[in-house]
Amino acid sequence: MAGLAVLLFVVTICLLAPVYAGHIAHVNPFASNLQGTTTVNGKVVSVLQANTQGLGFGVTPIGPTWNISHYFLGADNQGRDVFARLLYGGRTSLFIGTVSALICVLVASVLGVVAGYFGGVIDWILSRIFDILWAFPIYLLAISLSVVLLTSGLNVGPVHVGPGSMALPIIIIAAVFVPYVARPLRGIVLSLREREFIQAAIGSGASDVRILLKEILPNVAPSIIVFFPLMVAFDMLTESALSFLSIGVQPPAASWGTIINDGLGLLYTRPWVALAPGIMIVITAGSLNILGDGARDAFDPKAKLRGSI
Repeated sequence: MAGLAVLLFVVTICLLAPVYAGHIAHVNPFASNLQGTTTVNGKVVSVLQANTQGLGFGVTPIGPTWNISHYFLGADNQGRDVFARLLYGGRTSLFIGTVSALICVLVASVLGVVAGYFGGVIDWILSRIFDILWAFPIYLLAISLSVVLLTSGLNVGPVHVGPGSMALPIIIIAAVFVPYVARPLRGIVLSLREREFIQAAIGSGASDVRILLKEILPNVAPSIIVFFPLMVAFDMLTESALSFLSIGVQPPAASWGTIINDGLGLLYTRPWVALAPGIMIVITAGSLNILGDGARDAFDPKAKLRGSI
């Protein structure tokens, strides 16, 4: 419940990003604001100030004002409000993580259940595909696919996804994690197929579709529910890593990974540009993992009992 409460809080404040940017801070977090000004302690100051370190070349963004109405976490090197971008970036990261996890779990559930129930040639072919994908490190495979598809997009039959589309990282992240969900589900179905109630259903002449929908799926559903929040966390982390490397979410859109990338050059002068999205990633991923553990304990009490022994 604590994990769920933290997650709902993060989701709520991220969904309110347009309200904050438009009605509280009155900023456009996607447009450069190189000549902008703001008021600090009653004085009008430039958002980008002259650099006072070293030879004095370049400019330094304004630091955190800790005033929720303007530049709460300061500005980045383009003069954009970091807190406003943080909220918009959270919307993007959570959206991509949730949608890619949903696609991944649905596809993996179908493939895992089909492979485990029907066995034979179908199981052999699907298992070999899982093995091939499993052989590649997740991030290396995701990076390779992103680099290739960012230049040409995805064109498969009637499906056409542009290089800069947000659908591209969703598809890539969902695809690379399918074996990590499908293989455990396949093992669960293999064990269920030998149970007495499944053999009784087969002996009574029930069709495969009926057995899958009425007998197999209800027993696999708790595991699928447990996998979902965990996959959201993994997919969100993967998206942040790809965006940090500039091969995920593309400008002018923002995500927590792109904001960390924006703050790399400001680590010694304005560390909050990079620290704030990093902290949000840790909090969100931690709450999702705690929520997944709680779901496992709720839907699979035997697993909790085995862990205590």
